Amino acid sequence: MNNFDWANELNVAVTVCDLNGIVLYMNEKSAKTFSKDGGKNLIGKSLMGCHSEKSKAKISELMGDASTNAYTIEKNGIKKMIYQTPWFVAGKIEGLVEFSMEIPLEMAHFKRE
Repeated sequence: MNNFDWANELNVAVTVCDLNGIVLYMNEKSAKTFSKDGGKNLIGKSLMGCHSEKSKAKISELMGDASTNAYTIEKNGIKKMIYQTPWFVAGKIEGLVEFSMEIPLEMAHFKRE
């Protein structure tokens, strides 16, 4: 995963790590989101140091069974949708990508039949 030009200016934080939890890529929104932790200086470093034991276990689980984790959080009056999912090369899991997007506190939900 070397070319992320398409993601750099998205209004969604995109963070990519390898199977060892080493941060490979952060777009501009991700770097801003994690600026207090070092921003782009986190690239090449383990993301495990920034997570609780519970989160580390979840990351290991996602990588172990190539599953996806999705949830919402609210902090400082901002609600976000977090979507963590594996990325692959030739069918082999290579790491995880996290998409973090700000969403309205109340948002429409449509059920389509």
